[in-house]
Amino acid sequence: MHKDDMILISVDDHIIEPPEMFKNHLPAKYVDEAPRLVHNADGSDTWQFRDVVIPNVALNAVAGRPKEEYGLEPQGLDEIRKGCYDPAERVKDMSAGGVLATMNFPSFPGFAARLFATDDDEFSMALVQAYNDWHIDEWCGSHPGRFIPMAIPAIWNPQLCAQEIRRVADKGVHSLTFTENPSTLGYPSFHDLEYWRPVWEALVDTETVMNVHIGSSGKLAITAPDAPMDVMITLQPMNIVQAAADLLWSAPIKEFPTLKIALSEGGTGWIPYFLDRVDRTFEMHSTWTNQDFGGKLPSEVFREHFMTCFISDPVGVKNRHLIGVDNICWEMDYPHSDSMWPGAPEELSAVFDTYDVTDEEINKITHENAMKLYQFEPFNHIPKDQATVGALRKSVEGHDVEIRALSHERDRSNGSSGMDALTAAAEANSSAR
Repeated sequence: MHKDDMILISVDDHIIEPPEMFKNHLPAKYVDEAPRLVHNADGSDTWQFRDVVIPNVALNAVAGRPKEEYGLEPQGLDEIRKGCYDPAERVKDMSAGGVLATMNFPSFPGFAARLFATDDDEFSMALVQAYNDWHIDEWCGSHPGRFIPMAIPAIWNPQLCAQEIRRVADKGVHSLTFTENPSTLGYPSFHDLEYWRPVWEALVDTETVMNVHIGSSGKLAITAPDAPMDVMITLQPMNIVQAAADLLWSAPIKEFPTLKIALSEGGTGWIPYFLDRVDRTFEMHSTWTNQDFGGKLPSEVFREHFMTCFISDPVGVKNRHLIGVDNICWEMDYPHSDSMWPGAPEELSAVFDTYDVTDEEINKITHENAMKLYQFEPFNHIPKDQATVGALRKSVEGHDVEIRALSHERDRSNGSSGMDALTAAAEANSSAR
């Protein structure tokens, strides 16, 4: 398949939330207490909520910047592309990159919205619902067919979380972001079936996918405080391997046969070995660990419940049949540092050509699997012949996608190393209730 004929839907991109996001959705009595984006004297922008300060850390929003500028910047909205926080500009960037639609994870609240877990359930729910309504009605609603809506959870209360899953499902949402490891956030693990039962039941009843994103445990994958940044970046996907094992061997997988889980930004190259390992574990140990998958192998059950996704990952594409072509989606990861924007079609097509991926397989990986999983129907809004890479790029000819230096090179000497700053942000997002 020629790259211009592909239809691309990304199941993992990110929003840098705009400062006015709560304006139209939070009850008036809470407006003064809402998180706010503060412009600081050094030119940086930080989200502040009560005693928590969350920087716009580094690699979250480097789209359009040269790699030489990657690091602790950008830290201000004026140093990032408008497409990071403006849906109209995001859609232009998507079209210029040949991408039809994206699903966007939150940034400042954390992937599991742990920030909103206060000592006041009513206020916490107001924050969660305001965020979800802004995301669904304003961000996604502004351009029908271009965004897959996603909800954040009421992570601190399974009953309230279930209620919110059902509420947003009535608005057409079939995607929930969650944590890869609840126990690291101070909650019972996935193995506590009864504690999380309301959530599992709501997910299954509404056909909503639980998306567990790397880093959503609030803990960075580091080996030592003085390890180079490269260690953390290399190991980041390892958390998702742990989450996959936790969930595959957990009771909910056995009790809820239609439960769907996406391993977001976890890559795919590791999965063939993982599936071999879980089958070997089952073969050697199930008689004394009392594991029972109803006559199936763990690898078979994995393929029934889990969707995986990749950005580039040539190893995963090469081994796609060992994973299951129906279990693979593509992601762009805009505007993070791993993103292939704006050259996704070229990079992706090169990988597909190298490993002789058929047109049928390309269609599944690039958009059909995502549409089926999230019950997303973009062609109700955009004719299919206008949804291809070539057609989308033609529709925004002249849109500026040049890679250019955006850093203001301010002196923000706060005595923190890159690892220190990233750790502080992770800890802020997972601050205990």
